[in-house]
Amino acid sequence: MNPVLALLTAYLLGAIPFGYLLVKWKTGADVRSSGSGNIGATNVLRTTGRAAGVLTLLLDIAKGYLAVWIAGRLTEHSALWMSAAALTVMAGHAYPVFLKFHGGKAVASFVGAFLCLTPLPLAAILVVFVGTVIATRHISMGSIVAAATFPLAVWLILQPSIYVVSAAILAGAFIIYKHRSNIQRLHGGSEHVFRFGDSDS
Repeated sequence: MNPVLALLTAYLLGAIPFGYLLVKWKTGADVRSSGSGNIGATNVLRTTGRAAGVLTLLLDIAKGYLAVWIAGRLTEHSALWMSAAALTVMAGHAYPVFLKFHGGKAVASFVGAFLCLTPLPLAAILVVFVGTVIATRHISMGSIVAAATFPLAVWLILQPSIYVVSAAILAGAFIIYKHRSNIQRLHGGSEHVFRFGDSDS
Protein backbone atom coordinates (compact mmCIF):
# COMPACT_ATOMS: atom_id res chain seq x y z
CA MET A 1 0.00 0.00 0.00
CA ASN A 2 1.15 3.52 -0.80
CA PRO A 3 -1.48 5.97 0.49
CA VAL A 4 0.86 8.97 0.49
CA LEU A 5 1.56 8.56 -3.22
CA ALA A 6 -2.17 8.03 -3.84
CA LEU A 7 -3.09 11.32 -2.18
CA LEU A 8 -0.23 13.26 -3.77
CA THR A 9 -1.28 11.97 -7.18
CA ALA A 10 -4.91 12.88 -6.47
CA TYR A 11 -3.98 16.43 -5.49
CA LEU A 12 -1.73 17.00 -8.50
CA LEU A 13 -4.34 15.61 -10.90
CA GLY A 14 -6.97 17.84 -9.33
CA ALA A 15 -4.67 20.84 -9.61
CA ILE A 16 -4.40 20.59 -13.42
CA PRO A 17 -6.47 23.67 -14.47
CA PHE A 18 -7.97 22.37 -17.70
CA GLY A 19 -10.41 25.26 -18.07
CA TYR A 20 -7.65 27.82 -17.64
CA LEU A 21 -5.36 26.01 -20.08
CA LEU A 22 -8.00 25.52 -22.77
CA VAL A 23 -9.09 29.16 -22.71
CA LYS A 24 -5.48 30.34 -22.73
CA TRP A 25 -4.74 28.06 -25.70
CA LYS A 26 -7.88 29.06 -27.64
CA THR A 27 -8.03 32.81 -27.01
CA GLY A 28 -4.90 33.80 -25.12
CA ALA A 29 -7.10 35.18 -22.34
CA ASP A 30 -7.19 34.35 -18.64
CA VAL A 31 -10.63 32.86 -17.97
CA ARG A 32 -10.39 34.14 -14.39
CA SER A 33 -10.72 37.71 -15.70
CA SER A 34 -14.09 37.03 -17.36
CA GLY A 35 -17.57 36.04 -16.25
CA SER A 36 -17.63 34.60 -12.76
CA GLY A 37 -13.83 34.37 -12.61
CA ASN A 38 -14.08 30.61 -12.22
CA ILE A 39 -11.87 28.11 -14.08
CA GLY A 40 -14.66 25.53 -14.32
CA ALA A 41 -16.76 24.35 -17.26
CA THR A 42 -19.70 26.70 -16.67
CA ASN A 43 -17.59 29.83 -16.88
CA VAL A 44 -15.59 28.45 -19.81
CA LEU A 45 -18.85 27.72 -21.63
CA ARG A 46 -20.16 31.19 -20.86
CA THR A 47 -17.01 33.07 -21.87
CA THR A 48 -15.32 30.94 -24.51
CA GLY A 49 -17.90 28.72 -26.14
CA ARG A 50 -19.67 25.41 -26.10
CA ALA A 51 -16.82 23.22 -27.34
CA ALA A 52 -14.34 24.54 -24.78
CA GLY A 53 -16.92 24.29 -22.01
CA VAL A 54 -17.84 20.68 -22.78
CA LEU A 55 -14.19 19.66 -23.12
CA THR A 56 -13.37 21.31 -19.78
CA LEU A 57 -16.24 19.43 -18.16
CA LEU A 58 -15.11 16.07 -19.54
CA LEU A 59 -11.47 16.59 -18.59
CA ASP A 60 -12.34 17.70 -15.07
CA ILE A 61 -14.61 14.67 -14.64
CA ALA A 62 -11.86 12.42 -16.00
CA LYS A 63 -9.23 13.70 -13.56
CA GLY A 64 -11.58 13.07 -10.63
CA TYR A 65 -12.26 9.52 -11.78
CA LEU A 66 -8.60 8.81 -12.48
CA ALA A 67 -7.50 10.07 -9.07
CA VAL A 68 -9.78 7.64 -7.22
CA TRP A 69 -9.00 4.78 -9.61
CA ILE A 70 -5.26 5.25 -9.09
CA ALA A 71 -5.78 5.42 -5.32
CA GLY A 72 -7.59 2.10 -5.50
CA ARG A 73 -4.72 0.51 -7.36
CA LEU A 74 -2.12 1.91 -4.96
CA THR A 75 -3.95 0.99 -1.75
CA GLU A 76 -5.49 -2.40 -2.56
CA HIS A 77 -8.88 -0.72 -3.07
CA SER A 78 -9.01 0.60 0.47
CA ALA A 79 -12.31 2.43 1.08
CA LEU A 80 -10.49 4.81 3.43
CA TRP A 81 -7.84 5.92 0.96
CA MET A 82 -10.11 5.96 -2.08
CA SER A 83 -12.49 8.18 -0.12
CA ALA A 84 -9.60 10.40 0.93
CA ALA A 85 -8.45 10.61 -2.70
CA ALA A 86 -11.93 11.74 -3.76
CA LEU A 87 -11.72 14.65 -1.33
CA THR A 88 -8.09 15.37 -2.23
CA VAL A 89 -8.72 15.64 -5.98
CA MET A 90 -11.54 18.10 -5.24
CA ALA A 91 -9.18 20.11 -3.02
CA GLY A 92 -6.60 20.10 -5.81
CA HIS A 93 -9.12 21.57 -8.24
CA ALA A 94 -10.33 24.18 -5.78
CA TYR A 95 -6.86 25.12 -4.54
CA PRO A 96 -4.40 24.31 -7.36
CA VAL A 97 -0.74 24.90 -6.67
CA PHE A 98 -0.27 25.82 -10.34
CA LEU A 99 -2.60 28.84 -10.04
CA LYS A 100 -1.49 30.06 -6.62
CA PHE A 101 -4.26 28.02 -4.93
CA HIS A 102 -7.00 29.94 -6.77
CA GLY A 103 -9.20 27.38 -8.52
CA GLY A 104 -12.76 26.34 -9.17
CA LYS A 105 -15.72 24.93 -7.29
CA ALA A 106 -14.80 21.27 -7.86
CA VAL A 107 -18.20 20.09 -9.08
CA ALA A 108 -16.89 18.22 -12.13
CA SER A 109 -14.01 16.64 -10.21
CA PHE A 110 -16.57 15.66 -7.54
CA VAL A 111 -18.63 13.95 -10.26
CA GLY A 112 -15.62 12.07 -11.60
CA ALA A 113 -14.34 11.03 -8.17
CA PHE A 114 -17.66 9.66 -7.00
CA LEU A 115 -18.43 8.15 -10.39
CA CYS A 116 -15.55 5.84 -9.53
CA LEU A 117 -16.31 5.49 -5.81
CA THR A 118 -20.14 5.47 -5.65
CA PRO A 119 -21.58 5.34 -9.19
CA LEU A 120 -25.21 4.48 -8.37
CA PRO A 121 -25.78 7.29 -5.83
CA LEU A 122 -24.03 9.69 -8.20
CA ALA A 123 -26.42 8.70 -11.00
CA ALA A 124 -29.34 9.37 -8.66
CA ILE A 125 -28.18 12.87 -7.74
CA LEU A 126 -27.37 13.71 -11.37
CA VAL A 127 -31.09 13.22 -12.00
CA VAL A 128 -31.72 15.64 -9.14
CA PHE A 129 -29.20 18.07 -10.65
CA VAL A 130 -30.76 18.01 -14.11
CA GLY A 131 -34.28 18.34 -12.74
CA THR A 132 -33.29 21.30 -10.58
CA VAL A 133 -31.52 23.08 -13.44
CA ILE A 134 -34.52 22.57 -15.73
CA ALA A 135 -36.88 23.87 -13.04
CA THR A 136 -34.80 26.86 -11.92
CA ARG A 137 -32.54 27.63 -14.93
CA HIS A 138 -29.62 27.94 -12.51
CA ILE A 139 -26.69 25.52 -12.72
CA SER A 140 -25.56 26.68 -9.29
CA MET A 141 -28.91 25.72 -7.76
CA GLY A 142 -28.66 22.29 -9.34
CA SER A 143 -25.17 21.83 -7.91
CA ILE A 144 -26.23 22.96 -4.43
CA VAL A 145 -29.33 20.76 -4.27
CA ALA A 146 -27.46 17.74 -5.65
CA ALA A 147 -24.60 18.22 -3.18
CA ALA A 148 -27.03 18.51 -0.28
CA THR A 149 -28.86 15.28 -1.19
CA PHE A 150 -25.77 13.26 -2.16
CA PRO A 151 -24.82 11.92 1.31
CA LEU A 152 -28.37 10.67 1.82
CA ALA A 153 -28.31 8.96 -1.58
CA VAL A 154 -25.01 7.27 -0.72
CA TRP A 155 -26.38 5.99 2.59
CA LEU A 156 -29.77 4.82 1.26
CA ILE A 157 -28.48 3.12 -1.88
CA LEU A 158 -25.19 1.60 -0.71
CA GLN A 159 -25.07 1.73 3.10
CA PRO A 160 -21.27 1.71 2.72
CA SER A 161 -18.45 2.03 5.21
CA ILE A 162 -18.16 5.07 7.46
CA TYR A 163 -15.25 6.29 5.32
CA VAL A 164 -17.37 6.55 2.19
CA VAL A 165 -20.30 8.13 4.02
CA SER A 166 -17.99 10.65 5.68
CA ALA A 167 -16.40 11.51 2.32
CA ALA A 168 -19.85 12.02 0.80
CA ILE A 169 -20.85 14.37 3.64
CA LEU A 170 -17.62 16.36 3.44
CA ALA A 171 -17.74 16.55 -0.35
CA GLY A 172 -21.35 17.75 -0.35
CA ALA A 173 -20.60 20.35 2.32
CA PHE A 174 -17.53 21.52 0.39
CA ILE A 175 -19.53 22.01 -2.82
CA ILE A 176 -22.11 24.07 -0.96
CA TYR A 177 -19.38 26.12 0.74
CA LYS A 178 -17.75 26.87 -2.61
CA HIS A 179 -21.11 28.11 -3.89
CA ARG A 180 -21.65 30.64 -1.11
CA SER A 181 -21.35 33.61 -3.51
CA ASN A 182 -23.88 31.93 -5.81
CA ILE A 183 -26.23 31.49 -2.86
CA GLN A 184 -26.00 35.22 -2.19
CA ARG A 185 -26.76 36.01 -5.84
CA LEU A 186 -29.65 33.54 -5.89
CA HIS A 187 -31.05 35.21 -2.81
CA GLY A 188 -30.65 38.62 -4.44
CA GLY A 189 -32.11 37.51 -7.77
CA SER A 190 -28.93 38.32 -9.72
CA GLU A 191 -27.63 34.81 -10.44
CA HIS A 192 -26.90 33.99 -14.09
CA VAL A 193 -29.75 32.19 -15.87
CA PHE A 194 -28.44 29.20 -17.81
CA ARG A 195 -29.19 28.76 -21.51
CA PHE A 196 -27.16 26.15 -23.34
CA GLY A 197 -27.26 28.29 -26.46
CA ASP A 198 -25.63 31.28 -24.75
CA SER A 199 -22.53 30.81 -26.94
CA ASP A 200 -22.20 29.07 -30.26
CA SER A 201 -18.45 29.28 -30.57
